[in-house]
Amino acid sequence: MYSIGPLTVAPGERAQGLIPVGTSSYGVELGIPLIVVNGTEDGPVLCVDAGVHGDEYDGQEAIRRVLAAIAPAALRGTLVGIPCMNTPAFEAAARTSGLDYLNLNRIFPGDADGSYSLRLAATFVEQVVPAIDALVDLHTGGTFGEIAPLVILQGGYEELATDLALAAGHELVWKGGKWGGTVRHPTLAAGKPAITIEAGGGTYREQNVALHVHSIRNVMRQLGMIDGDAELRDTYTTVSGTFARSAAGGFFLGHAEPGDNCKEGDLIAQIVDHYGNTLEEVRAPQDGIVLWVRRIRTVRPGDEVVIFGEVQGEIQP
Repeated sequence: MYSIGPLTVAPGERAQGLIPVGTSSYGVELGIPLIVVNGTEDGPVLCVDAGVHGDEYDGQEAIRRVLAAIAPAALRGTLVGIPCMNTPAFEAAARTSGLDYLNLNRIFPGDADGSYSLRLAATFVEQVVPAIDALVDLHTGGTFGEIAPLVILQGGYEELATDLALAAGHELVWKGGKWGGTVRHPTLAAGKPAITIEAGGGTYREQNVALHVHSIRNVMRQLGMIDGDAELRDTYTTVSGTFARSAAGGFFLGHAEPGDNCKEGDLIAQIVDHYGNTLEEVRAPQDGIVLWVRRIRTVRPGDEVVIFGEVQGEIQP
């Protein structure tokens, strides 16, 4: 038997339900939706989540497809899917919650006495983290931008999570830096491997759903949950990320695509006014790779416009 939140699932069975977090002002129960498939053989418990940001859709559909397709008789261990972690943000079609306007991906481990998003993060830490063995957190660039396919491996946890990161299948491995508060942080702190996978954005695309589906299944092979050997690349490129923010507001014109190589000083984007006058140029701060590019044309002072990746080295499995 496997238990998580309100669900208890027998071997060979599947179930779905909601871990309650609170009730909306119109009386609807809010919480963390779960889909659980419990295999017929022993194995690890893998949790795959999406929808931490409500405007990132590809991972949500990928989770539903993987969970629907997996047969309990072919599964060793338990697969837990959280197709939409942040339902208020999904309802708002926004990066942040429509209830308290917090960015869930910056506030873990949360606060059980705080606003809804803080309670949501705390509920995940209290009820989900103890019930799983590994975590894959799915993201896209959201409606505001497009990101190259990559996996985020948190710095300082390489020994714990590298195998999972390589199984994600993407060439680029972003060594997560000093920022905290993501869903993977409390999972890693509990001694359990956790990674974030990024791909696509700007809008929903079937090709990005397929990328996420492939990553989930390859991670499951790496963990021995399904038959077959994990597909690994010969080499992986490690990068660090530098966020470029605008000084001027205006209309964003991008001159590079996610995944493009760049040289120091290369023109990556311009910000222009309504008459076409250039207000600001965004240039590469060093040689490297363009990781994320803004897709929303409206720019305000201080908005993120580009993420640059400086190449750190290689990983050979």
